[in-house]
Amino acid sequence: MTKTAIVTGGGRGIGRGCAHELARQGCDIVLVDLIPEDLANTKAEIEAMGRSCRTFVADVSDFVRAQEIVAEVEAQTGPIAILVNNAGKSNTDGICEITEDSFDRTIAINLKGCFNWTRAVAPGMMQAQAGRIVMMSSLNAHTGGVTSAVSKFAYTTAKAGLLGMTKALAKEMAPHVLVNAVCPGIIETERSNDLIRARKDELVSGIALQRTGTPADVANVVAFLSLSEPCFVTGQDIKIDGFQWVI
Repeated sequence: MTKTAIVTGGGRGIGRGCAHELARQGCDIVLVDLIPEDLANTKAEIEAMGRSCRTFVADVSDFVRAQEIVAEVEAQTGPIAILVNNAGKSNTDGICEITEDSFDRTIAINLKGCFNWTRAVAPGMMQAQAGRIVMMSSLNAHTGGVTSAVSKFAYTTAKAGLLGMTKALAKEMAPHVLVNAVCPGIIETERSNDLIRARKDELVSGIALQRTGTPADVANVVAFLSLSEPCFVTGQDIKIDGFQWVI
């Protein structure tokens, strides 16, 4: 039976890479993003692989919309097999500059958004006694953010919260639903490319593998956590950083 995977923030960057890899390994894909053009482009790429791809323009911080979309998809496909909670928002403000609204918005997308979509798919997964959830955290959740970080403390706060959410849900949803997190380091995406290019030699000097990461590097790990059978991994957070030390 073909598995259906939802990837939030799937229009570009790491989300697009995850959607590509899951499609390559036989999944039908549901993409959620805010940018219609990105969704259309990624949908065309996935359909060119021979896989089904549905797209929804939605803000992941909207609890009701997450419920509506999952209900619509499940009515056609049955319970969702895989959820990749990838959508995120950077925030470069420091504590003395950030506003309450800016902090709340960062938490709403990066942390509450993962709750919204997990809450939407959880009943179907629990009833089916099967499912995989992958949270897109960040190396910043372990380091507190470094000078190379795209985002500062509000983003780091949200991403660290995902690690606690992952461990708690892994226990609550066991033994049939596996919940894990991945923590990418410096990954070249549309969002981070300008920063990386400006400091690439410096950044690479602090990475044991002597290169920055790509969306495919993250997608390979996400696909393993989503599809490997049997899988004795849950409640974990896996760093995907080429062994980066703080710089």
